[in-house]
Amino acid sequence: MLDLVALSGAAARCSGWCGLPATGAANSIEALYRVRFSRAERVQKDRLWRVLCRHFLQEYVRPDHVVLDLACGMGEFTRHIAAGRKIAVDLNDTAKGYLAPDVEFHTATAERLDFLQDESVDVCFSSNFLEHLPTKQAVDSVLAEVFRVLRKGGRYLAIQPNIRYAYREYWDFYDHFTALSDRSCAEAFLLAGFEIERLVPRFLPFTTKGKAAARPAALRLYLALPPVWRLFGKQFFIVGRKPLVGGTGTDGTPRG
Repeated sequence: MLDLVALSGAAARCSGWCGLPATGAANSIEALYRVRFSRAERVQKDRLWRVLCRHFLQEYVRPDHVVLDLACGMGEFTRHIAAGRKIAVDLNDTAKGYLAPDVEFHTATAERLDFLQDESVDVCFSSNFLEHLPTKQAVDSVLAEVFRVLRKGGRYLAIQPNIRYAYREYWDFYDHFTALSDRSCAEAFLLAGFEIERLVPRFLPFTTKGKAAARPAALRLYLALPPVWRLFGKQFFIVGRKPLVGGTGTDGTPRG
């Protein structure tokens, strides 16, 4: 559902890779955000995020966990997830103004999380992020950095539009660069050293604009009915887990 999860920190998605300097990328994304979402739509999107976090994503996050929100945008994920420490990253430093007081913010690219030590995060999350990266090599770089900062047994949760089911709509957005399906993304996670703990090819609809699912109560019902996902889902959900021992990354070196 593009209006639910898309553009959640698209400036960090560009991460200076979009051919613009960091400030140019941030300003460009701010302009895109204003074009795509009215104030009322942003409020409604936040309500949907509350449902998604409380009734689906929270099962992966314990109250004592350290969570990292890549490309945090307006901070919907960290605002509605319960965790011990919440860290948000975005290239656009104005994102800080949208975050809740209990969120630690860093202006940074997803490829360089230098402010985080190795194995210091329990759960990393991103939504509609990887398709904004310009190349598969950039995707690999992000996955390698996420792998580095996750603790052994830590998880990377990602929601992505699925090119297999949204091939007509996928390229209707000016800042989409890399095409990913559930299968190709799973391969990328495996190459980075992750174990695939869960893969849902059809999860959320591509958009909820003008649809019943745009109402929080309807979304909660939708999440409770996985068989319905196969009818309407055009975004996939993937959970990559850092092995407790062993594993190798894209460069062939041992991981974990």
